[in-house]
Amino acid sequence: MKPIPDDTVKQLEQEAAAARSRAYAPYSHFAVGAALLGENGTVYTGCNIENASYPAGNCAERTAVFKAVSEGCRHFRAIAVAGGPEGTDRLTLCTPCGICRQVLREFAGPDFPVWFSDGNGGFRRMTLSQLLPESFGPDSLT
Repeated sequence: MKPIPDDTVKQLEQEAAAARSRAYAPYSHFAVGAALLGENGTVYTGCNIENASYPAGNCAERTAVFKAVSEGCRHFRAIAVAGGPEGTDRLTLCTPCGICRQVLREFAGPDFPVWFSDGNGGFRRMTLSQLLPESFGPDSLT
């Protein structure tokens, strides 16, 4: 995978943080935003959307992936995730949940870079294989 330029990473981090403002989190009060870079160069953002029937909610990462796929993009280069208490700019440690890791794996390989808020005022980078070791993906079915 071709390296992601620093300015693009910074843009993804900023767009993920900005997407938090659109979160609908009346139950957890934990707002999450995501910015997904498509192979086509487009950035798809998403936020968490909660529901009174908790399982019917959706995470920011999956919202971004589903938006991208629904618009015809199925190959991704990177994602940034930012989360923290609703109504604040404070970011806490916020890695993708297990379901989001699996959804990302459907469309991205093991070396796919994931940046997430580290709780110390910055972002940390891990690969999808670090977040989801021994993963099951489309290539597992061949």
